[in-house]
Amino acid sequence: MMRHAVPAALIGTLLAIAGASHSRAQGIDLSHGGPITVTARDGMDWLQNEQQVVARGDARAVRGTVTVTADTLIAHYRKKAAAGAPPAATPAHPAKPVVPGSADDTGSSEIYRLDAIGHVHIFTPSDNAWGDKAVYDMDQAVLVLTGSDLRLTTPQDIITARDDMEYWSQKHMSVARGNAVVVTSDAKRVAGDTLVSYSEPNAATGTPAAGAGPAGAGPAGGGPAAGGQAGGGQAGAPAAKPGGGDDLAAGSHIKRVEAYGNVSIRTVTETVYGDRGVYLPDSGLARVVGHVRITRGENQVNGVAADVNLNTGVSTLLANENQRVQGLIMPNEASSAAGATPPARAAVRPPSANGPAK
Repeated sequence: MMRHAVPAALIGTLLAIAGASHSRAQGIDLSHGGPITVTARDGMDWLQNEQQVVARGDARAVRGTVTVTADTLIAHYRKKAAAGAPPAATPAHPAKPVVPGSADDTGSSEIYRLDAIGHVHIFTPSDNAWGDKAVYDMDQAVLVLTGSDLRLTTPQDIITARDDMEYWSQKHMSVARGNAVVVTSDAKRVAGDTLVSYSEPNAATGTPAAGAGPAGAGPAGGGPAAGGQAGGGQAGAPAAKPGGGDDLAAGSHIKRVEAYGNVSIRTVTETVYGDRGVYLPDSGLARVVGHVRITRGENQVNGVAADVNLNTGVSTLLANENQRVQGLIMPNEASSAAGATPPARAAVRPPSANGPAK
């Protein structure tokens, strides 16, 4: 292993391995925006054989409007491919990392992956993400966060998870696994084992969210909710699409949430449980299917599916020809508060597989 310590005098603007420069912004997207500048308090190591630059102690990487801070940052670099060619394979003789303004600053190397370890915080003017470890795949524009207290916040929404989180910036999509929860700015709450959220920019000129699949169907083809992880490539993961145009100052909001496993959706007065669900925040409508039960205090009704209006607090429990709606109703509790939101109502009609009306 060839290891070279970088002189402390260069720490201020030490490393800038250039990539293609684009003026468009894509939320937490390190795959665009010109050179990446890496700084650190305790110094840096260039590991030539491993083609890595390691920044230690209050390390910081900045590209455009995106900043990554951590105890340690590891930048993986390679020889840059010619325009229009696929990413270059790891060369037998790795290129030297580029110091801005030096004779070697020819733009011949590029960072294709960034690892952040310890007290990770990734942020833009509008979005924030926290975790213990992060891996950012530049080729796919995918961020994977692991560790404790995983959080992704925008001005309108908060997403938390126990196991891991993925953020697909160019698809405007995030995946949260393990006791995952989405809370909107108006206190609506959706939880499940896995949540797949699709967002769109608040700016009128932004590109609408892409990739929202039909409700009631799991993530297709080994996609993100199937458990793939970025960092060194993801088998079966959807390819990132170029394009977009978020206004970072305006941020984005969640357009659709798909929930899988132990789903719960809370209104002010009741909670709806089921196996799968879809929630559309703009309309406040949700559809929950599979072993559905609606609880309000000591009251509970069961059915095969439910339509929930989180804006009005009215839930419609659905049955089919083979399974009737059933439940336990406590009349005194249901009528105790004057003007209370109407209780869940029952309907006998086949639940649609396409989720709530858009």
